[in-house]
Amino acid sequence: MKPFATIDRGETHSVKYEAREKLFGSKDVIPLWVADMDIASPFEIQQAIAKRASHPIYGYTTYPLEFFNAISYWTRRRYNWEIEERWIVPSCGVVPSINFAIEAYTKIGEGVIVQPPIYPPFFTSIKAHGRKLLENKLIYKDGKYSIDFEDFEAKAKVAKLFLLASPHNPTTKAWSKDELSKMVEICQKYGIVIVSDEIHADIIYKGKFISIGSFGYEKTLVLNAPSKTFNIAGLKTSYAIIKDRQLRIDFQRVQKNAGVESGNPFGIEALIVAYTKCEPWLEELKAHLFSNITTISNALTHTPISPVATEATFLMWLDCHHLFDTHEEVLEFFYKKAKLGLSDGASFGIDGERFMRLNVAISQERVGVLLERLKIAFGDYQR
Repeated sequence: MKPFATIDRGETHSVKYEAREKLFGSKDVIPLWVADMDIASPFEIQQAIAKRASHPIYGYTTYPLEFFNAISYWTRRRYNWEIEERWIVPSCGVVPSINFAIEAYTKIGEGVIVQPPIYPPFFTSIKAHGRKLLENKLIYKDGKYSIDFEDFEAKAKVAKLFLLASPHNPTTKAWSKDELSKMVEICQKYGIVIVSDEIHADIIYKGKFISIGSFGYEKTLVLNAPSKTFNIAGLKTSYAIIKDRQLRIDFQRVQKNAGVESGNPFGIEALIVAYTKCEPWLEELKAHLFSNITTISNALTHTPISPVATEATFLMWLDCHHLFDTHEEVLEFFYKKAKLGLSDGASFGIDGERFMRLNVAISQERVGVLLERLKIAFGDYQR
């Protein structure tokens, strides 16, 4: 089987497929929303999980030294960042870790900065803990996004924590060294804790990813996982990199109070193999994804839909302002006319209205079906 062929996910209890009728009103919709891939995980990971599954006991599992070594190796090789084993705190997912960090470093009513349009759990995590949402809205101009640093500093004066998406989700922006440096400088000036969600860091199309943790600011937490990169999100295995000892202790206390201690036996094996044996597969994956992005972008050139330039991730952020006057009409076009289940742009905040997020981690064959459905829908739209 070719590694990037179309794979039937029936009878696997896939959220992406099982939720189609509820979310989009039809099982005929191609699901292109939640950020997991319709692409097989590397064969080496499949082998490692099968080997572990061959042992008939799946009890509480500790994290071996190989787990920490693999993370250190990957961080050094992929991000040019040297970290120490003691900085690594294993966890059960980046979103739970965001919640642990908010509880550990802020109090009820204190401010947390986010940069909309933004991944929906950023909003819900802040609100669920009774913290104050401080929106540093990204500037969208000429099809590109940038940071309003004047507003960022104004928010920083009254904030306790900054929740960063790097690369940014959904805009796919890969922050430059200068942008990251300026954010660090402002946060350091006001003593703000930085929590950086870097789960999409491995899929970047130009140059090497720069982690904000590599700038040396002590009050920084980096959250990461092999989940998106190797399509193993269901194994619930992630980690935080926390250099500061007191921040690390506070994070571990909250995590332990939530009952998160031992690891997923399959997730541990998968991470070790992913980070030590699957780098060649990742490079092939990136080439495949970029080919999909290019094909779709070219096909949309003479349509009312304008893709924002994809710098990272296996997502595309589609500007539909010239397609219809209302967001409801945009949803109707994709869900009812084209039968394509993209992520609703409005779920990323009000600044996401009349945008849609497209998951391109699919086979080339599926890309062809997607474009054919769009062509038919455009034909109906023009009549």
